[in-house]
Amino acid sequence: MMNFPADGRRLDLDWIRIAAFGLLILYHVGMLYVPWNFHVKSAHRLAEIEPLMLALNPWRLALLFLVSGAASRFMLAKWQPGAFAQARSARLLLPLAFGMLVIVPPQSYLEVVLKYGYSGTFTEFYRQHYLAFHAFDPGNGERTGLLLPTWNHLWFVVYLWVYTLIVAAAALSPGTIARAERGLEVILSGARLLVIPALILAAFRLLLFPRFPSTHALLDDWYDHALYGAVFAFGFLAARSQRIWTDVVRLRWPALVVGLTAYGIMLVVRGLPASDAIRLAQRLLYGFDQWCLIVAILGFGHCWLGGKDGPVRRYLTDAVFPYYIVHQTVIIMLAYWLKPSGLPAWLEASAIIAGTAVGCALTFEVVRRVGWLRPLFGLRSSWRKAPQRSGVDAARPSGLLRRRLALTGRCKI
Repeated sequence: MMNFPADGRRLDLDWIRIAAFGLLILYHVGMLYVPWNFHVKSAHRLAEIEPLMLALNPWRLALLFLVSGAASRFMLAKWQPGAFAQARSARLLLPLAFGMLVIVPPQSYLEVVLKYGYSGTFTEFYRQHYLAFHAFDPGNGERTGLLLPTWNHLWFVVYLWVYTLIVAAAALSPGTIARAERGLEVILSGARLLVIPALILAAFRLLLFPRFPSTHALLDDWYDHALYGAVFAFGFLAARSQRIWTDVVRLRWPALVVGLTAYGIMLVVRGLPASDAIRLAQRLLYGFDQWCLIVAILGFGHCWLGGKDGPVRRYLTDAVFPYYIVHQTVIIMLAYWLKPSGLPAWLEASAIIAGTAVGCALTFEVVRRVGWLRPLFGLRSSWRKAPQRSGVDAARPSGLLRRRLALTGRCKI
């Protein structure tokens, strides 16, 4: 039996969010070893992990934005739109500012040391370059694309804040949101839940990605905004839909098969000579891989994790955002320190993964005990009781609301 708790707490989405952030940390360790551009690279190249990285790449961040959209919908059931926007701004913008001024600069410093041969101290770099608000100048006439200061991996926080403000503004018209929720249920009923979003994401990949490749710079990042804004909106509008979540669970096996098949064919097509037909096929396959694996994860997650709670889930739910804030700096610092050691790749990678886990855990243990540090890492400084109903749900009878939150059915293997 599957249930949506009456308080809006979705344990399955909590677990999926925790797992997705954990995969993100492993993905960023993997970036040290594949031939793709990254802030710091290992001396080793591990071609064998590239297919695994490609398997994660289409859906790892889209899934996080979708879960964030659902969380925003549940929060707006309790908060008035203005209070919600204010609370989320404090929760996101304080860590962003602190991260850009304190957490991210070591990443940029080690990047310019290794990529451009910078020989100054960290203090000199911070004062003369990091706060300069222009592209880094190595002093040898070489032009770089490293704009300082930067938010690096914290771009996710910026985008999430923007989308949060948009749905907060939309919540000023609760009737519009209710109509959009009902419309989404109709449009994506049955197998269309797999096909229509996959085609939309493929169209983004086909039409926008070639002209607007990912920059994470906010203002010129139209492919990423189309992708992440769309999945955030889906999570927001589908969060409380019994019909859509019933279909997500029912279609989890077909979604898994289609997603894995699309990924396998995409690997084969990737090795073929480039042509317009090949590029079209790649982007179509990418959309189905991306969306169907998201649906499969949501469906299996709902079945396997929806009723699992305990101290581990509660601990990690709080820990995951501080972990995210510090993890990439820890990874890059460890990679820099270990690079001259000559360790085998497997031992170096293991040390970086273990060291990152320890560094993140120690940071969280300190932060959660120090009141003034908590808001700088996205933790609540104090618990405030939120109003139980907002304008988004004021027109909905409580009995109907409870029925919409009670998703019943069976998860069969």
